[in-house]
Amino acid sequence: MKIYGKILMYFIVINFFGVVFAQERNDVIKVYNEGAKAVKTDLKAAIQAFENVVELSDKVGESVNDLKQKAVQVLPGLYVRVALNALNEKKPASEVITAARAAMAASERYNNPAQKENAEKVLVQAYYQMGNELFSQKEYEKSLLAFDSLLSINPDFVSAIYNKAMIYRVQNNKNAFEETINLFIEKVRSQNDEEKVKQASSVALEFFRAAGSLSNQAGKLDEALALLDKAAKYGDDKDLFYFYADVYNKKKNFDKAIEYARKGLEMETGDDEAKAKYYFQLGLAQAGKGQISEACASFKNATYGIFAEGARAERKNLKCDQ
Repeated sequence: MKIYGKILMYFIVINFFGVVFAQERNDVIKVYNEGAKAVKTDLKAAIQAFENVVELSDKVGESVNDLKQKAVQVLPGLYVRVALNALNEKKPASEVITAARAAMAASERYNNPAQKENAEKVLVQAYYQMGNELFSQKEYEKSLLAFDSLLSINPDFVSAIYNKAMIYRVQNNKNAFEETINLFIEKVRSQNDEEKVKQASSVALEFFRAAGSLSNQAGKLDEALALLDKAAKYGDDKDLFYFYADVYNKKKNFDKAIEYARKGLEMETGDDEAKAKYYFQLGLAQAGKGQISEACASFKNATYGIFAEGARAERKNLKCDQ
């Protein structure tokens, strides 16, 4: 009788725990179903439900491992969808960044490299959006930080590199501009994008040419030449040759002045007025070398537009008409 009683108690205990385990599984199933239903209408609610499934599963144990694995498989993708929706709906960049970071963290937590890569793509776009917004607001240092955050994720995102260069151009940060625009050119050239190489080279040439012109006007001739040399690394330009000729004339290096004035003339395809400035520099150099007849001829060709008065004065001083 005692043996019978022990056996009966054993089956009662087993049955009790079976009922408990079944109830606990049903609880997890209920939460899982809530998440599955919310996926269609409320992604954040679905995420919360599936996160609850994972948490409950850790407490219940092996009997709900199948539900936990299903939740783990779906969660990273849901986080990415939230971030992507925020991006597509043009939510504030800070909101998109928060969502994308959450997606990356979930992808790492649940060991899903593919979704982590997707989350990184959204994060990159969010930082790009933030950088551009801050740039338009003239928050240049904050804009640089946003682009740097982007490039720490994707160093080959060339648009961010270019935009950084444009910030440095606005700030007149010559060294940083040169380094950044060169990096951009290097990367787009490796992609065989010659159109972007051409565009960036033109921007760089104009920047250093203008800087050289300002130094020339300020009488800083060596600095002007150094800046013009930087400009020349990005291509040939008729206006660049004009500034070279002007600086070399002021430095009394008349041979160089003649060389660059003639280079400018070769590139200038405009009318007599457009060519006048090169002839004016050529005349100054020739006069400096004592080539009076040649200088008189050059100054005669320079008597157009804003150079006309100066050219006539130079001809008078050289007694060209006597």
